[in-house]
Amino acid sequence: MSLNAVGDPQQADLLLSLDSGSDIVSWINNLLQRDADHPSDLVSLEKHLNHIIPTLEVASEDLSLHIERLIDEISRSASRLPYDLHFMRDGALSVQIALNNLTTRSSSFSPQSSATLDRLHSLDVIKKNMELARDVLREAESWSTLESEVSSLLSEQNYEKAAEKLSEANKSMVVFQNTPEYEARRALMVSLQNQLEASLSTALIAAINSHDVTLCRNYYSIFANIQRDLEFRAYYFGSRRSSLVSMWQDAKLADIGVSSSVVDGQSTSDFLNSFFTSFLTVLSSERASISAIFPDPQLTLSTFITSTLSALEPTFTERLSALYTHYGPAVLPEFITIFQATERFAVAADKILERTEASSALFSPPSDSASLESTSMSHRRRSSHARLSISRRMSLSASIPGTFQLTGSGLGWDTAVLEPFLEYQVTYGVLETKFLSSSLPESSPQVDPARELRERTLDVFSLAEESLSRMHAFTHGYGAAVLVSSLDDFLTTFIDASRVSFAPSTPAPVASVMTGSDAEDLADLDYTLEDYSTIQAWLHLLESLRGVRGRLSVFESQLRGTLLQTSTAFRARAQDPRTSVPGTTRGALLLLSESTLNTLPLQDLLDSIHLPDGRLPGQDSVHVPVASPILAKAHAALDVGANFVQASLQAAMLSPLQKSLTNYASSPLWTSSGQAPRRTGGAGATSDAAVPTFSLSPSEAMQHAAEGLLNLPRLFEVYADDDVFAFSIETLPHVDVALLESLAEPASAEPPPMHARRASTTRPMPSAAPTSALTPEAIASVWLSSLGLSFIEHVTQNVLPSIGSLTTAGAAQLGSDLSYLGNIVSALSVESQELSRWIEVISMDDEAGKATAVEVDGADSILNTIARMRGWTLT
Repeated sequence: MSLNAVGDPQQADLLLSLDSGSDIVSWINNLLQRDADHPSDLVSLEKHLNHIIPTLEVASEDLSLHIERLIDEISRSASRLPYDLHFMRDGALSVQIALNNLTTRSSSFSPQSSATLDRLHSLDVIKKNMELARDVLREAESWSTLESEVSSLLSEQNYEKAAEKLSEANKSMVVFQNTPEYEARRALMVSLQNQLEASLSTALIAAINSHDVTLCRNYYSIFANIQRDLEFRAYYFGSRRSSLVSMWQDAKLADIGVSSSVVDGQSTSDFLNSFFTSFLTVLSSERASISAIFPDPQLTLSTFITSTLSALEPTFTERLSALYTHYGPAVLPEFITIFQATERFAVAADKILERTEASSALFSPPSDSASLESTSMSHRRRSSHARLSISRRMSLSASIPGTFQLTGSGLGWDTAVLEPFLEYQVTYGVLETKFLSSSLPESSPQVDPARELRERTLDVFSLAEESLSRMHAFTHGYGAAVLVSSLDDFLTTFIDASRVSFAPSTPAPVASVMTGSDAEDLADLDYTLEDYSTIQAWLHLLESLRGVRGRLSVFESQLRGTLLQTSTAFRARAQDPRTSVPGTTRGALLLLSESTLNTLPLQDLLDSIHLPDGRLPGQDSVHVPVASPILAKAHAALDVGANFVQASLQAAMLSPLQKSLTNYASSPLWTSSGQAPRRTGGAGATSDAAVPTFSLSPSEAMQHAAEGLLNLPRLFEVYADDDVFAFSIETLPHVDVALLESLAEPASAEPPPMHARRASTTRPMPSAAPTSALTPEAIASVWLSSLGLSFIEHVTQNVLPSIGSLTTAGAAQLGSDLSYLGNIVSALSVESQELSRWIEVISMDDEAGKATAVEVDGADSILNTIARMRGWTLT
């Protein structure tokens, strides 16, 4: 008994011990003493016996069955044993007799026997050669009468017999290979085949036109016998596609050419829908006929599709080119519509081909050919899987290495159908850029440029969002990289054009939004109603730019999601090339994958949009570094635009202060040669006593401008509730990065960001903390600091260098003005090294200034300017 059937190892050990035991009583006692914890415990013994008894019963039954099988086998073998022994005895006797005969013949062998064997071999060779010569003579005799026999059969309309004669003669052509008669016989064979084809052509065309499947099948066998099956297919395809070719040629299209003469014609897309519908109708009707006529119906049907499209005049490519000429930059949606119609046709035709494969065995004609029989058997085997899904059939076929894929588009016919679009698919980026540019409506002149920017922003991002679906429809994701580039350029051009439209002049003033109390609070400032309106206009533009940034962020998220879906689909197809894409065929994907769209930048782009390692899908993005922006140039252009509007807004805020310094450079104070006036004491009488000398008072113009700086915080109080100042604060002119970081530190008490090693992938920002963490007070402080630096820049670069000359007293007055200005800006937390340098140099006397100027040798521009003003001659 085999122990392999015993599932429990303990039962196997039990049976092995039983097999080795000699005394059954001692075996039972040893078993009970070994396995029972307490041999005297009857309950445990009973449980153990209950376990052992069934095991023994099962083993006994198995042993009984095994013994019965052995008995049956022995009984069957015993009856054959006498016959086997008798057969062996007869065989031994035959061998003995043969050996005796061989011994007798070998004893009588003489030296002449070898020559006799050689003679027999020579005779055998001669016999074979004579037989070959006889066959050649028969073939020659048949060729001598071939023409007359075939002509006689053709006159009798016995085409089948004539085809057989020609087939047999064609097989013997190899006999005349490399002989002078080969070309003559070959020309005769072609001539006779042509005669047979010409005799059959009229009847064949009639049979094809009348849809007589039986006659067509017979004629096909005749053409196949004379190696003219391609000519038969040409006859058949030409008849079946005639209606489609006529429909294509007679189409009256309204969108072909630059200026079409067809006024009431239909569009190309509408015509193609009806054309492909008629094409599918022909394919459906021909599926049964082709399956009954041809031995390879699926391949024949796919060849019919490609040959029909090749026979169209003008060609599909020429129609697309004419369409491109007609629509110009706006052609992309038309191309997509036509491409989708063609894809729908390819998918529908693909399904017809698969049904043809599944049902070809039902319509295949009976044939004695072994190849056709094997083909029929393979079709029958496949028809048993007809209910399987397409992907399942594809996996079954692809699992056998070296087999030819015979499922639908696996034949490659769909590449020929969709190839005319490839020329435009590889230039999708150019087409998309032209379409976006042409679709954006022209800007309408409006009084409010901020409103115009908001309206155009809606149009721009609506077009951008539609481009995502266009990319997928036309390139199935392979145009993602060129789409990103096109969108980046499109949005950058829009933002730059908007910024340029603001540049020529200040925006038209808008109605002031200040309440009466605000106007009363600011009544003592130098701002006019026009100034407030200008400030408000630039604020509205800054708010509109913030809206652009918000729409850009939302759209970039949509773009990232689309790219992620594309990357996932690409990875799935890379892991399993048999993965299908709904709505298209494998041929379309094959063309795109082998085109110039499938480049390394595309792969890098798709790889870059995946989530960072270790990040969970639902994890808060605050703790994960933000990925690099996809539309980097658009973000950069938006930063430039925000900086321009911020600088213009600052110019509007500083305009009254700058106006107060309009005549500052031409003030007579700078050329005054008198002693510096001393401060009066007591009741206003001038004291002649020696009293301490006080510093000069600032000039009225500088004092007025500096006080205007001190009033700027009051201006910000009016807009305290408007958070537009927080937008793109990092692009403010002269922004202090250290100040931004220090102001954001109290709001950044959060857990440290995860994956700090990826910080290089984040978008570079001047501030390490998000600007949204800044409080309104901090935002106002940053703006006041930027305003102060902008005003100092205006003073030091535009106002002070315009001073023609400085006397000693004028220099002292200028030093007093600049020191006063420095104290004022310090109150606004502003420090300017340039202003400090002006104060330092202007306070030098003539000797120290000249010495310092000679020492720096023209390297200090501020020192050179002051030296020119004070007339220091450098030797």
